[in-house]
Amino acid sequence: MALLESGEMYLESILVLSRRGGKVRSVDVSEYMGFSKPSVSRAIGLLKSGGYITVDADGHIALTEVGSETAERIYERHTLLTDFLVRLGVEREIAAADACKIEHHLSRETFEAIKRHAEGIEK
Repeated sequence: MALLESGEMYLESILVLSRRGGKVRSVDVSEYMGFSKPSVSRAIGLLKSGGYITVDADGHIALTEVGSETAERIYERHTLLTDFLVRLGVEREIAAADACKIEHHLSRETFEAIKRHAEGIEK
């Protein structure tokens, strides 16, 4: 199943929530993302059928190996791009919003070039 931008955003949100407090439920994702419970329920079903997450009998969501790899990749892009834009002088809130738009559309090659450049700036 090809993952769309919205699916990547859900996986990233599940990752962030799991790092904050462990167990993640659909209602947590709904509150975090500001989406309706029916929308989140549909997305969770698609992610589950795509093999990106599992949902236990108590409704706790866990990332599968492929889901975790995807979420980590998107989260790395988000954090690196946010920090990079902040270093360029963009306000953090705006940088985070822009990074969220950019992170889903960059090629791996372009992201890696930005990453190398950003790491060079840090040194």
